[in-house]
Amino acid sequence: MTPVRSLKTGLFKGTMLVGNAKYAPPALTVNYLVVAGGAGGNTGFGGGGGAGGMRCTVTATGGGGSLESALSLSTGTNYTVTVGAGSAGGTNASNKTSNGSDSIFSTITSTGGGGAGAISNRAGATGGSGGGGSTSTSNGGAGTANQGYAGGGGGDPAGDSAGGGGGGGAGAVGGDMSVFTAGSGGAGVATSISGSSVTYAGGGGGGAGSNGSNVAGSGGTGGGGAGGKSNTTASAGTANTGGGGGGEYDGQTGGAGGSGIIILKYPDNYTITFGAGVTGTESSPSGGYKVSTITAATAGNVSWA
Repeated sequence: MTPVRSLKTGLFKGTMLVGNAKYAPPALTVNYLVVAGGAGGNTGFGGGGGAGGMRCTVTATGGGGSLESALSLSTGTNYTVTVGAGSAGGTNASNKTSNGSDSIFSTITSTGGGGAGAISNRAGATGGSGGGGSTSTSNGGAGTANQGYAGGGGGDPAGDSAGGGGGGGAGAVGGDMSVFTAGSGGAGVATSISGSSVTYAGGGGGGAGSNGSNVAGSGGTGGGGAGGKSNTTASAGTANTGGGGGGEYDGQTGGAGGSGIIILKYPDNYTITFGAGVTGTESSPSGGYKVSTITAATAGNVSWA
């Protein structure tokens, strides 16, 4: 009778010895979604805040660009992670709102959303997606290539219908102000990197004047906050979507921008470690992969084993 050969295994830095043959696990190839923080909407017939820039390797990415390329990484190495904060809504019609903060994973940086214009500083700022302009036919800010689109322009076409333009989104430009209607926020982009389709990085809607016929701009899908007017309150961008905040009427506070997010997808042979100051969760294995979602981090790091 032929003897049965016993099965022996040994681990050598991720390589398994099976009998006389070595088995190498899948390479540590990491797909990612990196969304930056959105900008706050402004006061003073304010523009909507621009959405945070979006870079993604699964389903779609921001700005109508081609999908990003997954990263080939190494075990036992620390990789930087920063989740960008959204900026505050505007309270002073003399200033643009600040841009949202960048989000970073390893070598990938997504740019914070562009700040929104107000009466005395009207044009929207350039960002991941551009901020909306304020009244008097101002322009929206430009977006960043392969991350997001431009904001819409503000105006006062009928003499008493002043309003702001919508902030740009990852999937579409912000709307321009038209007669009595402020610009709507640009739409975000949906990705299935988490296992289900979720839309991120919508722009904030523009703020409207006090005329009874005026209508504030709606927020863009993907977390954009709706604009307000003299008797309504602007909405903030949704946290962990990178949505822009809604603009407001003069003397009222614009909505804050939403914080960004980082989602990582990698083979289930590996386990992630979140460094100090990183708030994240790792899913159970599914379909050969794990997914980690990072909702807060300031110059933190992650590693794999």
